[in-house]
Amino acid sequence: QVQLVESGGGLVQAGGSLRLSCAASGPGTIFNIYTMGWYRQAPGKQRDLVAAITSGGSTNYADSVKGRFTISRDNAKNTVYLQMNSLQPEDTAVYYCNARWQLYNHWGQGTQVTVSS
Repeated sequence: QVQLVESGGGLVQAGGSLRLSCAASGPGTIFNIYTMGWYRQAPGKQRDLVAAITSGGSTNYADSVKGRFTISRDNAKNTVYLQMNSLQPEDTAVYYCNARWQLYNHWGQGTQVTVSS
C-alpha cells in the first residue's frame, strides 16, 4: 500500500505562488513506475485533473493552468511537486495527489489552497 502525503497548501493572494509537495511511502513502494498526478476539487464540483507526469517525465496539464502551473518529480525523494504561479481565486480548491500504475490507484488526503482576491 502506498501512502501519499501532501503539503504546501495555504492562503495566498491573487497573483501569488505556492508549491505543493506529495511524498510517497510504504512497504516496497517503487515510486518511479507511477504516473503521478495532481487533482483538485472545489466545493460542489467534481474532482478534476490539474496536471500529471508519467514515469518517463511526460507531462500534461488542464487548459486552465497551462503556463501557470508546473508539475515535476524527484524519484530519489519519492516526491512530486506542483509549482503554482499567478494564482487566481478560481484556483481555490482542495488539491489531491494521485499515484497510478496499472490497476493501482492511490490518493492522498488533500491539501487546501485558498486564493483571495
